[in-house]
Amino acid sequence: MALSVHVRTVAHLRGKGDRIAKVTFRGLSFYSRIVENCEDVAHFNETFRWPIGSKLDENEMLEIQVYNYSKVFTNRLVGTFRMVLQKVAEEGHLEVTDTLIDDNNTSIKTSVSIEIRYQPMDGTIRVWSDGEFLDVPDDQDGTFAFETDSLLSGQSHGTGISPGRSLQGSIPTFRKAGKGVFSAMKLGKIKGSKDDHKRGDEPAVLDMEDLDRKAIRLAATLDPDTISLASVTAVTTNVSNKRSKPDIKMEPSSGRQVDYQISITIIEARQLVGLNMDPVVCVEIGDDKKYTSMKESTNCPYYNEYFVFDFHVPPDVMFDKIIKLSVIHSKNLLRSGTLVGTFKLDVGTVYSQPEHQFYHKWAILSDPDDITAGCKGYIKCDIAVVGKGDNIKTPHKANETDEDDIEGNLLLPEGVPPERQWARFYVKIYRAQGLPKMNTSLMANVKKAFIGENRDLVDPYVQVQFAGQKGKTSVQKSSYEPIWNEQIVFTEMFPPLCKRMKVQIRDSDKVNDVAIGTHFIDLRKISNEGDKGFLPTLGPAWVNMYGSTRQYTLMDEHQDLNDGLGEGVSFRARLLVSVAVEILDTNSSEIMSSTEVQVEPVSNISESATGKIEEFFLFGSFLEATMIDRKIGDKPINFEVTIGNYGNQIDGVSKPLSAKKKKKDEENEEEESELIQNSSEDEADEDADLASVSSTPLMKPFITDRNYFHLPYFEKKPCIYIKSWWQDQRRRLYNSNIMDKIADKLEEGVNDVQEVIKTEKAYPERRLRGVLEELSTGCSRFVALANKDVNQAGRTRLDRERLKSCMREMENMGQQARQIRTQVKKNTVRDKLKLVQNFLQRLRFLADEPQHSIPDIFIWMMSNNKRIAYARIPSKDILYSIVDEETGKDCGKVKAVFLRLPGKKGFGPAGWTVQAKLELYLWLGLNKQRKDFLSGLPNGFEEVKAARTGPGLQSVPPISLVYNMKQVFQLRAHMYQARSLFAADSSGLSDPFARVFFSTHSQVTEVLSETLCPTWDQLLVFDDVELYGEAIELRDDPPIIVVEIYDQDTVGKAEFIGRTFAKPITKMCDEHYGPPRFPPQLEYYQIYRGNCTAGDLLAAFELLQIGQGGRADLPPIEGPTDSEHGPILPVPLGIRPVLSRYRIEVLFWGLRDLKRVNLAQVDKPRVDIECAGRGVQSALIQNYKKNPNFSTLVKWFEVDLPENELLHPPLNIRVVDCRAFGRYTLVGSHAVTSLRRFIYSPPDKKSNNWASTGDIIVNMDAEPSVRKMDTVVKLDATSDAVVKVDMEDGEREKKKKKKKKKGEVEEEEDTDESMLDWWSKYFASIETLKEILKAQEAAQAEAEEREDLEIAAEAADIKPDDLPMKGLKTKEKSKDKKSSKDKKRGHAGDGSEKRPNKPKVDELVVYNKELESEYGNFEDWLHTFNLYRGKAGDDDDHALDDDRIVGRFKGSLCMYKLPLSEEITREAGFDPNMGMFQSIPHNDPINVLVRVYVVRATDLHPADINGKADPYIIIKLGKSDVRDKENYISKQLNPVFGKSFDIEATFPMESMLTVSVYDWDLVGTDDLIGETKIDLENRFYSKYRATCGIASTYSVHGYNVWHDPMKPSQILAKLCKEGKLDGPHYGPGGKVKVANRIFLGSTEIEDENGLKKQTEEHLAVTVLKHWEEIPRVGCQLIPEHVETRPLLHPDKPGIEQGRIEMWVDMFPMDMPAPGPAIDISPRKPKRYELRVIIWNTDEVILEDDDYFTGEKSSDIFVRGWLKGQQEDKQDTDVHYHSLTGEGNFNWRFVFPFDYLMAEEKIVISKKESMFSWDETEYKIPARLTMQVWDADHFSADDFLGAIELDLNRFPRGAKTAKQCSIGMVRNEQDLPTISIFKQKRVKGWWPFVARDENDEMELTGKVEAELHLMTAEEAEKSPVGLGRNEPDPLEKPNRPDTSLMWFLSPLKSIRYFIWHNYRWLILKALGLLLLLLMLGLFLYSIPGYLVKKMLGA
Repeated sequence: MALSVHVRTVAHLRGKGDRIAKVTFRGLSFYSRIVENCEDVAHFNETFRWPIGSKLDENEMLEIQVYNYSKVFTNRLVGTFRMVLQKVAEEGHLEVTDTLIDDNNTSIKTSVSIEIRYQPMDGTIRVWSDGEFLDVPDDQDGTFAFETDSLLSGQSHGTGISPGRSLQGSIPTFRKAGKGVFSAMKLGKIKGSKDDHKRGDEPAVLDMEDLDRKAIRLAATLDPDTISLASVTAVTTNVSNKRSKPDIKMEPSSGRQVDYQISITIIEARQLVGLNMDPVVCVEIGDDKKYTSMKESTNCPYYNEYFVFDFHVPPDVMFDKIIKLSVIHSKNLLRSGTLVGTFKLDVGTVYSQPEHQFYHKWAILSDPDDITAGCKGYIKCDIAVVGKGDNIKTPHKANETDEDDIEGNLLLPEGVPPERQWARFYVKIYRAQGLPKMNTSLMANVKKAFIGENRDLVDPYVQVQFAGQKGKTSVQKSSYEPIWNEQIVFTEMFPPLCKRMKVQIRDSDKVNDVAIGTHFIDLRKISNEGDKGFLPTLGPAWVNMYGSTRQYTLMDEHQDLNDGLGEGVSFRARLLVSVAVEILDTNSSEIMSSTEVQVEPVSNISESATGKIEEFFLFGSFLEATMIDRKIGDKPINFEVTIGNYGNQIDGVSKPLSAKKKKKDEENEEEESELIQNSSEDEADEDADLASVSSTPLMKPFITDRNYFHLPYFEKKPCIYIKSWWQDQRRRLYNSNIMDKIADKLEEGVNDVQEVIKTEKAYPERRLRGVLEELSTGCSRFVALANKDVNQAGRTRLDRERLKSCMREMENMGQQARQIRTQVKKNTVRDKLKLVQNFLQRLRFLADEPQHSIPDIFIWMMSNNKRIAYARIPSKDILYSIVDEETGKDCGKVKAVFLRLPGKKGFGPAGWTVQAKLELYLWLGLNKQRKDFLSGLPNGFEEVKAARTGPGLQSVPPISLVYNMKQVFQLRAHMYQARSLFAADSSGLSDPFARVFFSTHSQVTEVLSETLCPTWDQLLVFDDVELYGEAIELRDDPPIIVVEIYDQDTVGKAEFIGRTFAKPITKMCDEHYGPPRFPPQLEYYQIYRGNCTAGDLLAAFELLQIGQGGRADLPPIEGPTDSEHGPILPVPLGIRPVLSRYRIEVLFWGLRDLKRVNLAQVDKPRVDIECAGRGVQSALIQNYKKNPNFSTLVKWFEVDLPENELLHPPLNIRVVDCRAFGRYTLVGSHAVTSLRRFIYSPPDKKSNNWASTGDIIVNMDAEPSVRKMDTVVKLDATSDAVVKVDMEDGEREKKKKKKKKKGEVEEEEDTDESMLDWWSKYFASIETLKEILKAQEAAQAEAEEREDLEIAAEAADIKPDDLPMKGLKTKEKSKDKKSSKDKKRGHAGDGSEKRPNKPKVDELVVYNKELESEYGNFEDWLHTFNLYRGKAGDDDDHALDDDRIVGRFKGSLCMYKLPLSEEITREAGFDPNMGMFQSIPHNDPINVLVRVYVVRATDLHPADINGKADPYIIIKLGKSDVRDKENYISKQLNPVFGKSFDIEATFPMESMLTVSVYDWDLVGTDDLIGETKIDLENRFYSKYRATCGIASTYSVHGYNVWHDPMKPSQILAKLCKEGKLDGPHYGPGGKVKVANRIFLGSTEIEDENGLKKQTEEHLAVTVLKHWEEIPRVGCQLIPEHVETRPLLHPDKPGIEQGRIEMWVDMFPMDMPAPGPAIDISPRKPKRYELRVIIWNTDEVILEDDDYFTGEKSSDIFVRGWLKGQQEDKQDTDVHYHSLTGEGNFNWRFVFPFDYLMAEEKIVISKKESMFSWDETEYKIPARLTMQVWDADHFSADDFLGAIELDLNRFPRGAKTAKQCSIGMVRNEQDLPTISIFKQKRVKGWWPFVARDENDEMELTGKVEAELHLMTAEEAEKSPVGLGRNEPDPLEKPNRPDTSLMWFLSPLKSIRYFIWHNYRWLILKALGLLLLLLMLGLFLYSIPGYLVKKMLGA
C-alpha cells in the first residue's frame, strides 16, 4: 500500500526568487528540491511517496506548503494547500489544480497542480511490482523524515500543536551550524556533518543567544520553560542520506585480560538441616576451592572468615564464572563429608549490584540432589567483586548487633522473588550447517586411498554450559551438516542467578576436542520478568557463530576466538537451537529429584519452522581504498566480501557430499543445505540472470606517503554482489533497527546536552526538551511500525513476546519522555539527563536481537591469497526496507570502514594502526527489491556490466562504476594545537607531529620536540584534490578527514599516538566566502588510541571548490609570517582565536620525592613554567638534599591567551636538574590542562560577608552540643512529619512499659564517667556514622520515591496540589512496613530502641574515607603537581600511571586579565612581591612532632596459606622507621592495634608519612599486605588546621581531655590575628563576638574534684566548631576524628588490600610540648563467670524401648557450653529411665569467659592446631547452648534437642513448664528479650527443639534453668562447685526409684522394673514351672518305679 503525490507546478507566484515546497501526510513531511530564480511559475515535477501500513481513512488530510526559500533568513510561507483524501480513497487516482490559502485562511492567486495515486490493499499484502519500485522517488534529494529534527519545528507530531512550537512553517533550517553553536568544544564526537543540511545554502545558527531570541520571538509570549530545541550540533544529525558516521573507537574491548579480586566473608550459618552436625563451608569460584574451619555440633555455626580470590582474565570469562557456596557436614582428612546444601550465582550478578557487592546477606541453601526438599539453611556472607580502579565502599564494620531478619536480607539481586522455584531449562539442539574443515586434507586423502571413500572432515558435537554444569550431545561423525535432534536438560532454581548460557559446537578428536564456534545466550534478553513478562524462550532459531578464519591449521593462532573471547573474524557455522523453561511443581511425585544434566532425543522440526527461505542480494562498491599499511603495500591487493559462506572463495566451501549428488530443484528439501554453501560455480547455468562476484580485481597499490599506500581506483570503482539464501526474518532486524535509530538519535541528543552544560552555554534545558520530544515521537513511531508481518512463517514465541514487551516498553518510554519533558527546568537538567541516560541503556538493551537471522558481513583485504585484515559489519546495519525507519543505518550509504588485524594481533599498538581505510557502499535486501540498490551512491556514474551477460538481461548488477563527473577542490587544514597527548618517549614527553589524510592525499605538520601540548599553528594546503560525484552532494557530504598524530623518534619508525576524524566545511565555487559559515571556527576533536582517549586536537578544516578561474578565485592565503619557520604557513587571522593579555603568577614552594635520573641523584633542580610560548624559571635549589624548598616564592610572567577560556592552552611544568658544565637533564614534567581553576576572581564587595554592618547572632544550642547528631538524624530519617510523630509515640510507649517492668534497671543506664574511655567515644561515633549513612540512604530513597510519585501522578494527570496527600498515604504504607520491621528488630537491639536512652558520650567524627577526600586534598592554597617521566602505559585507564611519577612539585598558580583593579593592591598590608599570594607562611624548614594513632585494620588481604595473616605495623617518615614487629597479632584479618607512635620530623625534607601493614612470618621475609601514604606538609599548612582535631567539647580531665597544647581560646586568638579579624570579644552572659558574628555558649567547667570554675574555653570551642560561618576567612576546621584509609599494594594497583583506621596529630616543636598521647590501647576483655543451674527437665521425648516391656523411656542428661563444644562442654549426670520425660538434676555448670562489652563478643585465645606457633585470638558471639541427650551404654548417645540463648538478647524464661512452648523459639523476634549482662540473674523454663524429617521444628523437651552472671572478682568472693560439689553444694535431686542404676543395685532395679510390672506373670510362671518340674520328676522317676513294682521288689 502506498500513497504517491506528484507535485507538478506552482503558478501565479509573485516576484522572483527560490521556491521550495513541503508535502505532509500522516505527520511525515517531505521537502522538494529548491527551484531557483523562478518568476511566475515554479516547475517542481517531483513525486513523493508514503508506504502506508493501514488503510487510507476518508478524513485524512494531505497538506502542501510553498515557501520562498532564503539562504540567510527563515523561509517565508507563500501559502498552504490542504485537501481531504476522501475522493482519493474511493477512486485511487486524482488530478487537482487549486489555489493556496495564506495564514489568515484567505484564498490567494497562487495555485498548485498535483496528481495523487493510492494503491489500496487487495486482501493481502502484495509483493511490490517492479514498476512500482522504479516509481519511487529516490532519496537523492535528501528528504528527511522527522520534522522534529528542526530546531523549532512547526508542529509536534500527533499531539496537535504544542505550545512553543506553533510557528507555522519554520523549515528545518538551522541544520547547518556553520559557526557551530557548539564549535567551541566538541569532544568525543566526530565532526560528522558540520554541514549536513538540505541543499542550497541555509541560514546558519549564529549563536545560542540569537537562536533563543528567535525562539522567543516565535514563541512570542510563551513561557520560556516550554521551549525545546531540536538538534543543534550539526555534527550529530546526519541529514544527508549519502554517508554514515565512522566509528572512532578501533580496538575490540573484550578479550583483554584484567585484574579482578573477589572477596567473600562467610559470617555464619543458621537453621542448617540435620541433627548435631559439624558444618564446614566450602567457597568455590571456577576451579578454586577454599574451606572454613569446622564448627562442632551446631546448626548455627559462626565463622567470620574472610577469603580472597585473585584472577587475571578477560571480563567476559570473569563474569561467567560461578560462585558456589556449599555447606558440608563432618568433613575430615579421610572423608569428604556429606553435602547439606549449595547456593550458586555468577560473578556478573555480583558485579552488577550497586557497589559491586552483596553486604551481610543471607544465601538460601538448596540440595542439588533432592529438589523437592526445600530450604536447607542459610549462610550469611559478604561477596564483593573488585575490578581495577573500582573502589568498594564497605559499610562500617563496627559492632554488628542487629540480628537481622533473614527473609528481609536474602542474597538475591533486586527484583528476584525470595521464593525461587526449581525449573527445567530445555536446550534443544537440532542441526548445524556450514561447518569448517577441522582436519587436514592430507589425512582425508590417506583415508580415501584405504577406504576408497571421501568423508567430511569434522566430527561435531554440541556442548552447553549453564550454572556450572555441562551437557553434551552425541558426536555426529564426519558431517559438515550434522543433525542431532537432542535436548539437554538442566535443572536449576528460577530465576537463575547465572546470566548466560554457553552453547559451543566442538570437534571431537582422539587427542583433544577443540571448539568450532561459541554462542552465548543471555537469559535477560530472552525473558522478561515484569508482571506481563515471559519465561526464557528462544527459537527454534538459527544462531550464527563466528571465530577464526576457516582454513584448517594445526596450531590455530586465533583459537580463542572460537571459544567466544574477542570478536570473531569469520563465519564458522550456524546452529539451530531452541530454549524453553518449565517451572517444576516439586510436590508432584513423578518428578526426577536430582539436578543432573540429562540428554534426551527430540523430534525433528520442519524446514519452514524457522521461516520461509528467500533469496537475498548483497551489493557493495569500493569507492576508495587508502591508508594501506606499507608492510602490505608491495604486492597486489584485492578485497573479498562474504556473508555466511557465500562469497568465500578460499576456505568457505565445505559441501556435504549429499548435495553434490542431487540436482537442485526449486522447492527441494535439499534447498536449505545448499543454501549456506557458496554455489557460485553451479549458479551460472541455472540462475542465468546472475552469478556472484564477491571479490574485487587484484590491483597494485600506489604510494601515498612513506607510511601508507592507496589503490588507484580514481574514477573507476569496483563493485561486488552476492546472492544468498536465508530464512526471511527481516522483521526482527527491522524492529531492532528502528530502536537503534531512536537510540542513536537519543545518544546524540544527550551528548549535545552534556556539551552545552560542559561549555556552559545557555539553555541546556531547551535542548533536553527537544531530545525528549524526539524520543517520544520515535517511540510512538515504533509502536506504529513494529506490529507488522505478525503471522509470517517462522515467528517464534520469543518473537511474539518480545514484540509485546518492546511495544509496552516503548509506549511507556514515550509517555515518560513526554512526562519528563514537562518537568525539565533549568535546575533539574542534570537529574533529568540521568534519567534519559537510563532510557538510552534500556533502548540499547531492547534493540539487541537474541535470535539472529542473516549472518554478519565480513570484508577481508587479501594479498597473495592470504587474509590480512578485516572489518565486520552487522547485517542489520545495511538491510534495506521500503520503510525508512526500518532501514539499517548504513544501508545505501557510503561508510568509512577501517580494516584491522584479526584476533590477538588486533590488541594493543598493532590494533591501532589502520591496515586500510575503505570508503564503502553496501546494500542488502531481498533480490526482488533490488531495483533501488544503487540509489544511495554519489551521483554521476555510469554502470559497467560484466562482459559475458547474454542479450536482454538489463538487470545484472554492474561490476564497476565509472564516474564521469569530477570536482576539483583545495583542502585547507588549519592545525592549531593539541593538548594532553599520550607520552610516547621515555622522557615522559613526545615529539608530536600530525599527519592529515584526505582522499588519496596526505600531508604532515612540523615536528615539535619535547611536548605533550604542541601548538603547530600551521595551515596545510592540499591542492587539486579530485573528488568524484555531483558538486551539490559533495558540498553536503564531503568525505571524512583522518588526522593521525605520531611521535617522531630519532631512530626507527614514528610511533602512533592517536587518531581523530573530522569533516570539512565545503564551499562551492559559486558561494561567497564570508560569515556565517566562513572562515570556520577552531574546534576540539577528541583523539583516540584504541578505546582510550589520548588528548584533543584543536583545528578547523575547509574544502574549497576550484572553479573555472583556477586558484585565483579562492580566498587568499597570507604568506609565512615567521621568518624563522621558513615556508610554514600559519593559521590565518580570521580563524585563530582572539587573544588578550593575561598575567600568570606562580608560587614556587618546593620539590618532593624526586627519583634518580640516569642513576644520578638530583642535586640542583629548577622548575621551568611555560604557557603559550612564554614562561618563567624558578630560583635554583642549591642543595636538594638539605632543603628542597625554593628561596624565592613568587614570580610572574605575562602572556597573550585566547579570550575564550575553553581554548586556553595547557601550562607546562618541567623540572630540570642542573649538572656540571652547564648541562641540563629533564627530571619530569606535568601539563596543567585546564587553567580555569587558577583564574583569580576578585571577591564580591557587595555580598553580606563583607559589608554587613549589623551583628549576626549565630543560632546554636545553649547547652554545649551533646549528642546533637541524634536529633538531627531522627529528623532526617523520618522526614515526614505525620509519620514521625507516630513513631516517636510508639517509642515513648515502649519506654514507659519498660520502666514499669523493671523500675530499678532504668537508672543503670546513666553511664559512670570513670567507666568511659576513648573506645566508648569511638563506638558511640561509629553508631552515629551508621545512623547518618542510614539517614542518607533513607533520604535518597525518599527523594527517588517522590520523583516516581511525581511522574506517576503526572501520568495519571493529577493536579500537583493533590500530590502531597497521595504521597503521604503511599509513604505511610511503606513506613508502616518499615516500622513493623523496625519493631521486630527493635528487640534485637536495633537503633530504634536504643536511640532514646543512649548514654551521653562525647563523640569524635569517623570518616569512612581518607581525610584528603573530605577536604579537597588540602590543596586550599598549596597544590601538588605530580611529575611524570617515561612512556605512558597502554592500559585502559591512564589513571594508574603511578609508576611514571618521578616526584612532585608543590606550588600554585594564579592568572588574571590585565590590568587588575587597584582596590586589591591598595589594601592594607599588601606585599607587592607576593602578588595574589598574600599571607602565606614562609617555607623555611620547621621541626614537628608527629603522633600517629593506628586504631585498627579491617578486611586485610590474607597473606598466609591458611587464609589468614599475622599483621603488624611499620611507620616510615623520612629517615625514621618504626617497626612494631614484636606486637604482631596472630591470625587476624581484622586486627585491633590501638597504638600511638611519636616521630620527630623536619618539614620539608620529611613530609611523606607511610603507614604499612606487614604480615609476620616465622620463616622468611615478612610480606607487605598494603600501605597508605599521607602528605603531612599539605595538612600542616592547610587553613583547615589539620594539625590536631578540635574536640566537640572542652574538658580538663576524664576520657575527653583536651589534647592540643594550645587552649581553644589561644587557637581562636591566633586565627583572628592571622585572618585580620576583629575579636574575639568575650561578653557577659556567655557571649563571644568575632568579626560581626555573635556566638553563645556555657561558661562553667568542672575540674577533677567536681568544683565549678568560670572559663571562656567553651565559648572558644563553639566558635571554632562554627568557623565556616565567619565571613571571608571562614572554613571548616577539622574536628577530632578517625579516618579510614585504603591499603594499597604496589603490585596490585587500584585494588584495595584492606583498610586502616587511624589519625595523625602534628605539633610544631617551637610551641609548648603536647601532653601524653591518648591511650587507645585495645580494651582488655573483662573476666566473667556464668553459672548455669539445670534444675529439671520435662516432656523430653522418649527414645528407648524397654527390652522386656517395650515401654518408652529415656536416660536423660543435659549438656551445655558457651565457647564451643571442644573447649568447655559440661554434662550433668544421667537421669535414668525417665518414663514421663521428666528429669531432676540440680546440677551446676560453671563457665568462666572473657567478654568485650562494647563489641558483645567473647574472646578466646587458643592454638589453632598442634603445629601452630602461637595462640590465635577469636571473637565469638556470647551464646549459651544447652542440649538434651539420651545416654546409651554401648552405642553413641542420641541427640534429642537443643536451645541456644544469645546472652545479650534471649527470651525471658516461662514461669512454669506449662507456659513454656515452641513459640519461644519460633517467634523469637516478637518476644521481649532480656540481657544477662543487665539482669545478672534469671530463672525460668526454656524449650528444647530439633528438626524432624520434614525439616519442621518440633518441641523435644523443656528445661528449667537458672543463669547467674558474676564478674571474676565477685566469683572469687563467693566460689561454687561444679555439679553438686562443695562449696555451696546443691541438694541431691529427688528422683523416683526407677531411675536407679541397675548395676549399682541390681536387686532394687529388678524389684522395680520386673516385680512392679510383671508380678502376676511371674507368679503364674513360677506355678507353671513347679508343675513342669513335678511332671519332669514324675517322668524321670516313673520307669524305675514301674520296674520295681513289676518285679515286685
